[in-house]
Amino acid sequence: MIRVENLHKHFGGFHAVDGATLEIAEGSITGLVGPNGAGKTTLFNVIAGVLPPTSGRVFMADEDITDLPPHELFLKGLLRTFQVAHEFSSMTCRENLMMVPGAQTGETLWNTWFSRKRIANEERALAAKADEVLDFLTIAHLSDEKAGNLSGGQKKLLELGRTMMVDARIVFLDEVGAGVNRTLLNTIGDAILRLNQERGYTFCMIEHDMDFIGRLCDPVIVMAEGKELAEGTIEQIKVNEQVIEAYLGTGLKNKETA
Repeated sequence: MIRVENLHKHFGGFHAVDGATLEIAEGSITGLVGPNGAGKTTLFNVIAGVLPPTSGRVFMADEDITDLPPHELFLKGLLRTFQVAHEFSSMTCRENLMMVPGAQTGETLWNTWFSRKRIANEERALAAKADEVLDFLTIAHLSDEKAGNLSGGQKKLLELGRTMMVDARIVFLDEVGAGVNRTLLNTIGDAILRLNQERGYTFCMIEHDMDFIGRLCDPVIVMAEGKELAEGTIEQIKVNEQVIEAYLGTGLKNKETA
């Protein structure tokens, strides 16, 4: 699905991504882990078109997508979420989802005058789709709640719901579990698994919660110093001495023996 070849992203003398080469298989839930400063989020930003690479190439299903802007990648089905959710706080959850699809009829002044029936039909269909998504995510009871009133975990669910309003092919999740309580984290995990298994979504996710990664992800890619250090199942990663000693410290080892 995604192939990254010798990717570099430099900020002056700092090499945030330094020759990363990796693949994300179609239909997988791939975990991306590593210490702070390993280059994970910068890699996401380059793949998603938020940042231009210094050098290297990115391919999606063998199509070179290097340097394409986010809105073009969005139309190709490549979406990403952020560690801090980006909701329209004064709009309801339903309205937030209805905003997602592009090229809506009501976006032009001419159509608001002369295509009112078409706009009304389109909005009814979007509202129905939004309600279906909210029900899928088990937050239908929040459909008329202002998004700004949601908890952190509920906002993460809403952000995941935005990817369901379009034909997403691959979704990059940046610390979807950050600041989320365990109950909502399980709900988010259930939704990711269902989207993968029932709707064919491919996911790549940055996450520090190794239990969450272990539940969802295969394979797991470890980054360090801007490039891939190791790849394998969570069990293989946990016993990789280079990963444990050089980059994850003793925290992972202690967690296993506690």
